Amino acid sequence: MITMPHQPSTVLFLCSGNYYRSRFAEHIFNTYIQDMSLSWIADSRGLIVDRLDSNLGPISRHALNGLAERGIPVPEPPRFPIQLLESDLAAANLVIALKEAEHRPMLTERFPQWSDHVEYWHIHDVDLALPTNALTALTREVTQLIQRLHTQTT
Repeated sequence: MITMPHQPSTVLFLCSGNYYRSRFAEHIFNTYIQDMSLSWIADSRGLIVDRLDSNLGPISRHALNGLAERGIPVPEPPRFPIQLLESDLAAANLVIALKEAEHRPMLTERFPQWSDHVEYWHIHDVDLALPTNALTALTREVTQLIQRLHTQTT
């Protein structure tokens, strides 16, 4: 009998442009989860990547700086933002939108059947919070998420 390797569960982080907050959360999660021997992996997408012209490259300098401060490398070359598709939502075991006031309306517009199946956090974008404050809050939320997932499996 051939046994197939176990696929890790996926948490999908969402933000508007998949440029700053969701990318930071993805990298923090994937680094921190390594020490927990949990079978989870993070990915990220943007809700309105196709409508934005403000992404100035593959990943925000704020995200890169925050990751560097925490000793977390970003694979080279970093990938560009990816637009969320319904198949991404269907494939994820857990979907987290990083700011409810901003992202619930976007989900309701684009994927109305999914908006109530998403966990919402309250992490401000750079227009409302300094990156150091937002990334500290995001690190705390990701750490709490990993602890919650660990508790659920033990």
